[in-house]
Amino acid sequence: MGYRTKLQKISRTKGEQFYVNFPTALAHALELEKGENVEWVIVDNRTVTLRRIDANVLTAKKKLTLVT
Repeated sequence: MGYRTKLQKISRTKGEQFYVNFPTALAHALELEKGENVEWVIVDNRTVTLRRIDANVLTAKKKLTLVT
């Protein structure tokens, strides 16, 4: 199942930026947290991947949850 979203373009005097809203359902499924660092990786001209920079964050979180 996919989640469609539209890109937003913000034009400013110093340049432009594009924004992508990340669907809440995906964020919850991936257990993303506010302030977590991620990076976008360009696979090809039709595919972009979101990757966690610190893969240990989720592992540590799950271990802590199991202990308590």
